[in-house]
Amino acid sequence: MAAVDPATAASFSRLSFRRAVCTSPLRVPLSRAPPPGRLRASTVVALHKRNPKRVKYAAERQFTRGDTGMLRVEPSGEDFWKLDPIIDLINRGAVGVIPTDTVYSIVCDLSNNESIDRLRRVKGIGDSKPLSILCRSLRDIDTYTTGFPRGTNQGQANIFRAVKRAIPGPYTFILPATKQFPKQCIKHGSSTRYAKRRQVGVRIPDDPICQAILQNLDEPLICTSVKYLSEDEWILDPVIIADLYEPLGLDFIVDGGPRIADPSTVVDMTGTSPTVIRQGKGPKLDWMVTKDEEEAQSMYALKWA
Repeated sequence: MAAVDPATAASFSRLSFRRAVCTSPLRVPLSRAPPPGRLRASTVVALHKRNPKRVKYAAERQFTRGDTGMLRVEPSGEDFWKLDPIIDLINRGAVGVIPTDTVYSIVCDLSNNESIDRLRRVKGIGDSKPLSILCRSLRDIDTYTTGFPRGTNQGQANIFRAVKRAIPGPYTFILPATKQFPKQCIKHGSSTRYAKRRQVGVRIPDDPICQAILQNLDEPLICTSVKYLSEDEWILDPVIIADLYEPLGLDFIVDGGPRIADPSTVVDMTGTSPTVIRQGKGPKLDWMVTKDEEEAQSMYALKWA
């Protein structure tokens, strides 16, 4: 392994992992080397957008205190080389926050049960709350779910072809889970509407930073959106996320800049028609129906049965 420049080692070491067993530099970026003059202390935590809200939270600390590391990456994703420490942390069981094409998400390794339990504790959600996954490709979706209907000669619509035109994009599709999907992610209490069903929400975000992380992992990420602890409202600023979630055991944050207040559009693919159950950033497409439209279709079908 090539020697690591001291400046690089110093900047990477600031991204600490609270259960790390090694204090050496994580690994040298593989995709592209940093441009000349780009390696500096601000590689980790460069809060350069100093609007009043960010100044309020950035004045007292630079997110190097304690065990949480915060990594600033350009929203365009042009500095992918900075993400190598994040990839390493995730592979070692870290729980952290990354940007998507909608809001920020708390993520962890799909196959690490301890990390999944810790993600639930950080978010403050119980076992009855289903978790979604951020996928790298349609192949991931076909592995962990039954996939999208391909259509038949009997007139069934080819939803798969329509979905391909909508992703990557701001949609979460609810599909039946396969045996490959960890049971740890589908714990249900008898009081939830998911109690007797094994379903999972799948996403392929259209975000360069998120995609760069996913493409360097061996499997999808478990995810849940970042909200205020006592309110059903998304947190859009990574500085505020760090301030609220650092004491709860968060291991890292990838700062891709403030997000917009639009979650993904959730589409239930388990019924007779793709049904929008939450309208978000993604527009309703012509092959989707609303809840009211689905109910009307069901009543019409019953009438002529």
